[in-house]
Amino acid sequence: MKNLFKLFSLLLLITFLTNCSSSKDKLGKKIIKPNSVVEDIYVPHLKSDRKTFFKGSLAEDKWVDSVYNQMPFNEKVGQLFMVAAYSNKDSVHVNGLDKLISEYKIGGLIFFQGGPVRQAKLTNRFQAKSKLPLFIGIDAEWGLSMRLDSTYKFPWNSTLGAIRDLKLIEKVGEQMGKESKRMGIHFNFAPVLDINTNPKNPIIGHRSFGEEKHNVTDRAIALMTGVQNQGVFATGKHFPGHGDTATDSHYSLPLVNFSRERLENVELYPYKRMFDEGLESVMVAHLNVPSLEVRPEVPTSLSYNVVTDLLKKEMAFDGLIFTDALNMKGASNFKKPGDIDLEALLAGNDILLFAENVPVAVEKITAAYNEGLVTDERLAYSVKKILHYKYKIGLNKYKPIDETNLMSDINPSSNVALQYELFENAITLLKNDNTILPIKELDKKIAYVKLGDDTNTKFLSTLKKYTDVTEVTSDNIDSLNVQLKNFDIVIVGFHKSDKAWKKHDFTETELLWLQEIAKKNKVILDIFTKAYSLLPITTFDDIEGVIVSYQNGDIPQEVSAELIFGAIDAKGKLPVSINDFFKVNDGLSSEKINRIGFAAPENVGMSSSKLASIETIAKKAIDGKMTPGMQILVARKGKVIYQKSFGYHTYDKLVKVQNSDIYDVASITKMVSTLPNVMQVFDQGKVTLDTKLGEMLPIFQGSDKQDITFKELLSHYGRLQAWEPFYKETLDADNCPADKYYSLTYKEGYTKQVAENLFINDNYKDVILKKIVDSKLSDKKEYKYSDFTFIILKEYLEKITGKSLDILSAHNFYNMLGMSNTMYNPLRKFDMRVIPPTDNDTYFRHTTIQGYVHDMEAAMEGGVAGHAGIFSNAMDVAKMMQMYLNKGNYGGIQYFSNATFDVFNTCHFCAEGNRRGLGFDKPQLGKEGPTCGCVSMSSFGHTGFTGTMAWADPETEIIYVFLSNRTFPDSNASNKLSKENIREDIQKIIQEAIIK
Repeated sequence: MKNLFKLFSLLLLITFLTNCSSSKDKLGKKIIKPNSVVEDIYVPHLKSDRKTFFKGSLAEDKWVDSVYNQMPFNEKVGQLFMVAAYSNKDSVHVNGLDKLISEYKIGGLIFFQGGPVRQAKLTNRFQAKSKLPLFIGIDAEWGLSMRLDSTYKFPWNSTLGAIRDLKLIEKVGEQMGKESKRMGIHFNFAPVLDINTNPKNPIIGHRSFGEEKHNVTDRAIALMTGVQNQGVFATGKHFPGHGDTATDSHYSLPLVNFSRERLENVELYPYKRMFDEGLESVMVAHLNVPSLEVRPEVPTSLSYNVVTDLLKKEMAFDGLIFTDALNMKGASNFKKPGDIDLEALLAGNDILLFAENVPVAVEKITAAYNEGLVTDERLAYSVKKILHYKYKIGLNKYKPIDETNLMSDINPSSNVALQYELFENAITLLKNDNTILPIKELDKKIAYVKLGDDTNTKFLSTLKKYTDVTEVTSDNIDSLNVQLKNFDIVIVGFHKSDKAWKKHDFTETELLWLQEIAKKNKVILDIFTKAYSLLPITTFDDIEGVIVSYQNGDIPQEVSAELIFGAIDAKGKLPVSINDFFKVNDGLSSEKINRIGFAAPENVGMSSSKLASIETIAKKAIDGKMTPGMQILVARKGKVIYQKSFGYHTYDKLVKVQNSDIYDVASITKMVSTLPNVMQVFDQGKVTLDTKLGEMLPIFQGSDKQDITFKELLSHYGRLQAWEPFYKETLDADNCPADKYYSLTYKEGYTKQVAENLFINDNYKDVILKKIVDSKLSDKKEYKYSDFTFIILKEYLEKITGKSLDILSAHNFYNMLGMSNTMYNPLRKFDMRVIPPTDNDTYFRHTTIQGYVHDMEAAMEGGVAGHAGIFSNAMDVAKMMQMYLNKGNYGGIQYFSNATFDVFNTCHFCAEGNRRGLGFDKPQLGKEGPTCGCVSMSSFGHTGFTGTMAWADPETEIIYVFLSNRTFPDSNASNKLSKENIREDIQKIIQEAIIK
């Protein structure tokens, strides 16, 4: 009989669950359930099996009993109150709090708006006045910046909801815990456990981890774990669940009209798991939940059924219970100040948060005590619990906040590194038709169109670091589309304010524009707002790529640009659904191609604080008039971690140096133009290490240079002269360009421009080459740096390819590498205002040299030479250096083989005292040389006469680029930049910045 009864009971249970799986609530709305309800029911642990972060002890019990037994009634009542405090208000507010602390013995403060130092000072002041140390709490859902200025803002929970790696979210909790603890804060009123199943929720939204209960709970547990591991209490809110409301409890009482079954299965699910994982406190919301409280319009925060019967008894939660702020209209509309506090206490709450009138509340509670409505047992239950938590957090041995280094302690550089990791893992790719992402072909014409009313600076500037991207604007959609016809891809960025409570919606006009742009162009839509912003879009059919970047800060903008060009792959998953187009947990992966990206120094094992001292050396150089200005870039492990510009174009300080400005890089030309082309020729087997110069260029046959080998030539070991001032023979008696060789206008036979309004005879380059052929070799075979090597190699490359070197370098490398700011003769593309001058020439061209190559021989070749002539910026040079570090690979393209790179990066004549590789400079073998003497022997690079340096180290994976115009205004002046070892000292700092 017993067995039959058990079987019958089981059948009834299955029938009940099956029927419930498709039941509807009172509103007729279908209750969403998992495929298997039975499997999804969470069975809480026994209380004894729950995790705990703050274990009790006999010493704790003894302290609590001792303190409680000595407390008069009024002090016990005072402990129930946590009052609002502001560090941005006047003395009236501060004095009022002093009075509440000294006269009413309140138990704690919840801080709102202000600043960290001001709050620390006030906290120390208030703690000093309090007989029993105060609890200090704060709403810091995305860090202290939710309330305090000058603090770090971590991502919204909705952004964290897109991250799969829960360890990263735990790290966020750890950082939040550390900053709270440093500020003397004991409660972070976070995480938010609300499951945001209503996209129109006006108050939760981005504060929720998403709409799916498992995702929300997993992330809340991770955040809580991080916070509480640092010795700070986390507070789950807003019990029993504020995620599916259409009103804001700050202004009215929201209705949650779900069945008890739905609440158990969805809203209460995170709490059940969190309690088992060790959550220490809960905040009860002001909600109208008829299935939990039958009395109409009674807020959950004031409901005995909710706080005591459900939370404390049924769910067996014995941690601290806070009301939500009692000044909120969701509660304060129900009863007057004082009455509402009493109701909250009677409901079972331990701490009454943000009481509007403490004296009246104390009076009401005292009267209720005298009437027997509040018993000694009830008071002892909450007050002793409060004392237990004060002991657990260390208030039995209170220490004031040390204000020394407070700002740096709560804003560590590790926050920035973590932020990069978070957005690299959060940004979500939702659509990628025809694998439009990542953009691989950098020679495509790309336009950018901004929608939204907030800043887009970092996004656009980062896009431009990968290739030419043109911002297109218009007041008229038709004229905009006419302009866009000329482009292959249009990136549409939607930028709205990153402030918490701002609207993030498209306007009707923006939606229309997006639709019209998408109809006529290949479009990548990238929204820098919450995912819900996509809801009004009625179709995505014409949009090839859709990216959700979640927030509009500098880091998400930068990281999103990285994703578009393949420096990172897409990892994020959508935390909410977008109509029927995209479902929760949707998110495509994308291909990562090894393009240079961006990060904080700590992401790659470098110290931000150490790198910051580069600025001191830069200032020394500028103040000492060693150079008017400079660009400095440091990258490691494929990530740019330091990119700054210092000073001005000239000493008159009219034009500041920008990261996008382009410099005459002088002899770095050898390494970024001629050398990679030579390496390709070598890789193709067209030349070997033993190929002789006479074989490469017939003009050398029969000369004393014909037997110089390719290896000797590139190692500067062929006994060639260092250089020759070829220009001098083209000057007249007044040391001005002679009419015999020059024309003041462009005309047939005079097409090679030397300077503004100055053109040289096209055939003069042959004269120069003949002079090199006839030049005297050095008597001794030893290392001697020579420009002749690369003048010769240019001739060789142009002979075997039939193309001029500028076209060759652009076609073979620059276009595909995205080196869109690198070229010979930059005035053909760039305004002179972005090019720092290199000389006030009084010896040859008699003009300011700006936008024309400084090197005289290169100028006589029309600005296109093998040894000089390239203009570039630090970012572009870094791309070439990264390609070298990758042994010929960049952006998924193999430019030459690994073996070829290894051959060229070998010091073939080190035994003879020659440090050079093939084309590359290498570290010094003795005391003197191009580096700090602190880089590896496998490192390589080059320096330039105008005050430039580019260096890469395969062992540390570090790239260092230094560009300047130290030759201005007088290139013949002493080279103080070199004598003072400015470039080398900066390189030394970079090496010292490596975290061992």
